[in-house]
Amino acid sequence: MSQNTIKLGDYILLMHGRKKRWLVKVEENKEFHTHIGIIKIGNVVGKPYGSPIMTSKDKQCWIFQPVPFDYVHKFRRPTQVLYPKDIGLILMMTGIGPGSRVVEAGTGSGALTSVLAYYVRPNGKIFTYEKREDFFEISSENIAKAKVYDCVVQYNQDVMEGIVEKNVDAVVIDLDTPWLVVQTAKHALKDGGYFVSFSPTFNQIEKTVSKLDEENFHDIQTLECFSREIKTKEGATRPNKFISHHTGYLTFARKTATQLIM
Repeated sequence: MSQNTIKLGDYILLMHGRKKRWLVKVEENKEFHTHIGIIKIGNVVGKPYGSPIMTSKDKQCWIFQPVPFDYVHKFRRPTQVLYPKDIGLILMMTGIGPGSRVVEAGTGSGALTSVLAYYVRPNGKIFTYEKREDFFEISSENIAKAKVYDCVVQYNQDVMEGIVEKNVDAVVIDLDTPWLVVQTAKHALKDGGYFVSFSPTFNQIEKTVSKLDEENFHDIQTLECFSREIKTKEGATRPNKFISHHTGYLTFARKTATQLIM
Protein backbone atom coordinates (compact mmCIF):
# COMPACT_ATOMS: atom_id res chain seq x y z
CA MET A 1 0.00 0.00 0.00
CA SER A 2 1.10 3.59 -0.49
CA GLN A 3 2.89 5.45 2.31
CA ASN A 4 4.05 9.02 2.87
CA THR A 5 7.57 8.55 4.20
CA ILE A 6 10.52 6.38 3.24
CA LYS A 7 11.63 3.46 5.43
CA LEU A 8 14.64 1.16 5.51
CA GLY A 9 14.10 -1.76 3.13
CA ASP A 10 11.84 0.21 0.78
CA TYR A 11 12.55 0.50 -2.92
CA ILE A 12 12.60 4.09 -4.13
CA LEU A 13 12.52 5.54 -7.63
CA LEU A 14 15.26 8.13 -8.24
CA MET A 15 14.66 10.40 -11.21
CA HIS A 16 16.98 12.89 -12.89
CA GLY A 17 15.56 14.96 -15.72
CA ARG A 18 12.70 13.48 -17.74
CA LYS A 19 14.23 10.15 -18.64
CA LYS A 20 16.89 8.89 -16.24
CA ARG A 21 15.46 6.70 -13.48
CA TRP A 22 16.86 4.16 -11.03
CA LEU A 23 15.08 1.69 -8.76
CA VAL A 24 17.13 1.48 -5.55
CA LYS A 25 16.69 -0.36 -2.26
CA VAL A 26 17.01 1.84 0.84
CA GLU A 27 19.76 0.52 3.10
CA GLU A 28 21.65 2.15 5.96
CA ASN A 29 24.93 3.86 4.93
CA LYS A 30 24.39 2.85 1.30
CA GLU A 31 25.95 4.98 -1.45
CA PHE A 32 24.52 4.79 -4.95
CA HIS A 33 26.98 5.65 -7.73
CA THR A 34 25.74 7.30 -10.93
CA HIS A 35 27.19 9.32 -13.80
CA ILE A 36 25.85 12.46 -12.10
CA GLY A 37 27.53 11.70 -8.78
CA ILE A 38 27.08 9.67 -5.61
CA ILE A 39 23.75 9.62 -3.76
CA LYS A 40 23.72 8.81 -0.04
CA ILE A 41 20.68 6.53 0.08
CA GLY A 42 20.68 6.19 3.88
CA ASN A 43 19.88 9.90 4.18
CA VAL A 44 16.40 9.48 2.63
CA VAL A 45 14.95 7.49 5.57
CA GLY A 46 12.05 9.36 7.14
CA LYS A 47 11.81 11.83 4.26
CA PRO A 48 8.55 12.22 2.32
CA TYR A 49 8.16 10.90 -1.21
CA GLY A 50 8.50 13.66 -3.77
CA SER A 51 11.56 15.06 -2.00
CA PRO A 52 14.65 16.31 -3.87
CA ILE A 53 18.15 15.00 -3.10
CA MET A 54 21.52 16.28 -4.29
CA THR A 55 24.35 14.13 -5.62
CA SER A 56 28.04 14.62 -4.82
CA LYS A 57 28.29 16.60 -8.09
CA ASP A 58 25.47 18.98 -7.05
CA LYS A 59 22.96 17.44 -9.44
CA GLN A 60 19.37 17.23 -8.25
CA CYS A 61 17.30 14.04 -8.27
CA TRP A 62 13.73 13.45 -7.14
CA ILE A 63 12.55 10.58 -4.96
CA PHE A 64 9.25 8.90 -5.79
CA GLN A 65 7.44 5.77 -4.65
CA PRO A 66 7.66 3.10 -7.38
CA VAL A 67 4.53 1.91 -9.17
CA PRO A 68 4.12 -1.47 -10.96
CA PHE A 69 5.46 0.06 -14.21
CA ASP A 70 8.79 0.82 -12.50
CA TYR A 71 9.24 -2.65 -11.02
CA VAL A 72 8.40 -4.38 -14.31
CA HIS A 73 10.96 -2.38 -16.26
CA LYS A 74 13.72 -3.23 -13.78
CA PHE A 75 12.98 -6.96 -13.45
CA ARG A 76 15.36 -9.70 -14.53
CA ARG A 77 13.79 -10.89 -17.79
CA PRO A 78 14.27 -14.49 -18.90
CA THR A 79 11.44 -13.90 -21.38
CA GLN A 80 9.80 -10.95 -23.14
CA VAL A 81 7.40 -9.21 -20.77
CA LEU A 82 3.99 -7.83 -21.65
CA TYR A 83 4.01 -4.09 -22.24
CA PRO A 84 2.03 -1.79 -19.90
CA LYS A 85 -0.38 -1.04 -22.77
CA ASP A 86 -1.29 -4.73 -22.97
CA ILE A 87 -1.51 -5.23 -19.22
CA GLY A 88 -3.74 -2.17 -18.87
CA LEU A 89 -6.07 -3.57 -21.53
CA ILE A 90 -6.29 -6.89 -19.67
CA LEU A 91 -7.28 -5.10 -16.45
CA MET A 92 -9.90 -2.95 -18.17
CA MET A 93 -11.44 -5.71 -20.29
CA THR A 94 -11.75 -8.26 -17.47
CA GLY A 95 -12.52 -6.06 -14.46
CA ILE A 96 -9.69 -7.67 -12.46
CA GLY A 97 -9.42 -5.67 -9.24
CA PRO A 98 -9.47 -5.86 -5.43
CA GLY A 99 -10.57 -9.32 -4.31
CA SER A 100 -10.27 -11.01 -7.71
CA ARG A 101 -8.95 -14.57 -7.94
CA VAL A 102 -6.90 -15.04 -11.10
CA VAL A 103 -4.98 -17.97 -12.59
CA GLU A 104 -1.95 -17.15 -14.76
CA ALA A 105 0.18 -19.47 -16.92
CA GLY A 106 3.30 -19.15 -17.64
CA THR A 107 4.84 -16.95 -15.07
CA GLY A 108 8.00 -16.09 -17.03
CA SER A 109 9.73 -13.16 -15.30
CA GLY A 110 6.77 -12.56 -12.98
CA ALA A 111 6.07 -9.12 -14.49
CA LEU A 112 2.40 -9.70 -15.30
CA THR A 113 2.03 -11.67 -12.06
CA SER A 114 3.28 -8.73 -10.01
CA VAL A 115 1.03 -6.19 -11.71
CA LEU A 116 -2.05 -8.39 -11.37
CA ALA A 117 -1.20 -9.02 -7.70
CA TYR A 118 -0.88 -5.27 -7.12
CA TYR A 119 -4.42 -4.71 -8.39
CA VAL A 120 -6.14 -7.61 -6.59
CA ARG A 121 -4.87 -6.51 -3.16
CA PRO A 122 -5.65 -6.77 -0.32
CA ASN A 123 -7.89 -9.86 -0.43
CA GLY A 124 -7.39 -11.23 -3.94
CA LYS A 125 -4.98 -13.92 -5.13
CA ILE A 126 -2.94 -14.67 -8.23
CA PHE A 127 -2.28 -18.38 -8.81
CA THR A 128 0.56 -18.65 -11.29
CA TYR A 129 1.90 -21.76 -13.07
CA GLU A 130 5.41 -22.08 -14.53
CA LYS A 131 6.89 -25.42 -15.57
CA ARG A 132 10.51 -24.26 -16.02
CA GLU A 133 12.45 -24.27 -12.75
CA ASP A 134 14.86 -21.49 -13.81
CA PHE A 135 11.97 -19.17 -14.72
CA PHE A 136 10.21 -20.14 -11.48
CA GLU A 137 13.23 -19.06 -9.40
CA ILE A 138 13.73 -15.77 -11.25
CA SER A 139 10.04 -14.88 -11.03
CA SER A 140 10.04 -15.65 -7.29
CA GLU A 141 12.81 -13.09 -6.77
CA ASN A 142 11.03 -10.48 -8.89
CA ILE A 143 7.66 -10.96 -7.18
CA ALA A 144 9.32 -10.61 -3.77
CA LYS A 145 11.07 -7.44 -4.98
CA ALA A 146 7.71 -5.95 -5.96
CA LYS A 147 6.41 -6.70 -2.44
CA VAL A 148 3.26 -8.47 -3.61
CA TYR A 149 4.18 -12.01 -2.60
CA ASP A 150 1.39 -12.17 0.00
CA CYS A 151 -1.11 -12.09 -2.88
CA VAL A 152 0.64 -14.73 -5.03
CA VAL A 153 0.60 -18.53 -4.99
CA GLN A 154 3.28 -20.03 -7.26
CA TYR A 155 3.33 -23.49 -8.82
CA ASN A 156 6.43 -24.95 -10.44
CA GLN A 157 4.39 -27.17 -12.73
CA ASP A 158 2.87 -27.38 -16.20
CA VAL A 159 -0.62 -25.89 -16.35
CA MET A 160 -1.47 -28.64 -18.86
CA GLU A 161 -1.49 -31.04 -15.90
CA GLY A 162 -4.50 -29.20 -14.51
CA ILE A 163 -5.48 -26.14 -12.50
CA VAL A 164 -6.01 -26.69 -8.78
CA GLU A 165 -8.26 -23.66 -8.26
CA LYS A 166 -11.96 -23.55 -9.16
CA ASN A 167 -14.47 -20.72 -9.65
CA VAL A 168 -11.78 -18.16 -10.43
CA ASP A 169 -12.61 -14.80 -11.99
CA ALA A 170 -10.12 -15.02 -14.86
CA VAL A 171 -7.50 -17.25 -16.44
CA VAL A 172 -4.70 -15.40 -18.24
CA ILE A 173 -2.49 -17.41 -20.60
CA ASP A 174 0.90 -16.36 -22.00
CA LEU A 175 2.02 -19.59 -23.67
CA ASP A 176 2.89 -20.74 -27.19
CA THR A 177 -0.17 -23.00 -27.39
CA PRO A 178 -3.06 -21.30 -25.54
CA TRP A 179 -5.69 -23.36 -27.38
CA LEU A 180 -4.47 -26.43 -25.50
CA VAL A 181 -5.37 -24.77 -22.20
CA VAL A 182 -8.90 -23.64 -23.11
CA GLN A 183 -10.68 -26.72 -21.73
CA THR A 184 -8.53 -26.73 -18.56
CA ALA A 185 -9.27 -23.02 -18.08
CA LYS A 186 -12.99 -23.64 -18.57
CA HIS A 187 -13.07 -26.08 -15.65
CA ALA A 188 -11.29 -23.55 -13.42
CA LEU A 189 -13.41 -20.50 -14.34
CA LYS A 190 -16.62 -19.42 -12.66
CA ASP A 191 -19.62 -18.98 -14.94
CA GLY A 192 -19.16 -15.65 -16.70
CA GLY A 193 -15.44 -15.62 -15.92
CA TYR A 194 -12.84 -14.42 -18.41
CA PHE A 195 -10.36 -16.36 -20.50
CA VAL A 196 -7.48 -14.20 -21.78
CA SER A 197 -4.57 -15.22 -24.00
CA PHE A 198 -1.62 -13.26 -25.35
CA SER A 199 -0.23 -14.45 -28.71
CA PRO A 200 2.18 -12.88 -31.22
CA THR A 201 0.81 -14.55 -34.40
CA PHE A 202 -2.47 -14.91 -36.34
CA ASN A 203 -2.02 -18.68 -36.48
CA GLN A 204 -2.12 -18.90 -32.68
CA ILE A 205 -5.23 -16.76 -32.29
CA GLU A 206 -7.07 -18.67 -35.03
CA LYS A 207 -6.53 -21.95 -33.19
CA THR A 208 -7.43 -20.39 -29.85
CA VAL A 209 -10.65 -18.77 -31.08
CA SER A 210 -11.67 -22.00 -32.80
CA LYS A 211 -11.25 -23.91 -29.53
CA LEU A 212 -13.13 -21.21 -27.58
CA ASP A 213 -16.05 -21.56 -30.01
CA GLU A 214 -15.95 -25.33 -29.62
CA GLU A 215 -16.11 -24.97 -25.82
CA ASN A 216 -19.10 -22.59 -26.07
CA PHE A 217 -17.36 -19.45 -24.82
CA HIS A 218 -19.06 -16.16 -25.67
CA ASP A 219 -18.10 -12.50 -26.23
CA ILE A 220 -14.94 -13.64 -28.04
CA GLN A 221 -12.80 -10.84 -29.39
CA THR A 222 -9.16 -10.28 -30.28
CA LEU A 223 -7.52 -6.88 -29.90
CA GLU A 224 -4.18 -5.29 -30.71
CA CYS A 225 -3.03 -2.23 -28.78
CA PHE A 226 -0.58 0.49 -29.85
CA SER A 227 0.99 3.32 -27.87
CA ARG A 228 3.19 6.22 -28.90
CA GLU A 229 4.95 8.71 -26.65
CA ILE A 230 4.82 12.38 -27.57
CA LYS A 231 8.00 14.41 -26.99
CA THR A 232 6.85 17.73 -25.58
CA LYS A 233 8.91 20.91 -25.98
CA GLU A 234 7.62 24.36 -26.80
CA GLY A 235 7.80 24.83 -30.55
CA ALA A 236 9.07 21.30 -31.12
CA THR A 237 6.38 18.88 -29.87
CA ARG A 238 6.30 15.72 -31.98
CA PRO A 239 5.81 11.93 -31.77
CA ASN A 240 8.78 9.99 -30.46
CA LYS A 241 10.69 8.10 -33.15
CA PHE A 242 10.30 4.91 -31.14
CA ILE A 243 6.76 3.57 -31.32
CA SER A 244 5.54 0.53 -29.40
CA HIS A 245 3.93 -1.14 -32.40
CA HIS A 246 2.99 -4.83 -32.48
CA THR A 247 3.74 -6.78 -29.32
CA GLY A 248 1.00 -9.37 -29.60
CA TYR A 249 -2.72 -10.03 -29.86
CA LEU A 250 -4.98 -10.29 -26.83
CA THR A 251 -7.93 -12.67 -27.11
CA PHE A 252 -10.76 -12.34 -24.60
CA ALA A 253 -13.73 -14.64 -24.01
CA ARG A 254 -16.35 -15.31 -21.33
CA LYS A 255 -17.37 -18.70 -20.00
CA THR A 256 -21.06 -19.47 -20.43
CA ALA A 257 -23.23 -21.31 -17.90
CA THR A 258 -24.97 -24.57 -18.83
CA GLN A 259 -28.20 -23.98 -16.90
CA LEU A 260 -30.92 -22.32 -18.95
CA ILE A 261 -33.01 -19.63 -17.23
CA MET A 262 -36.74 -20.08 -17.99
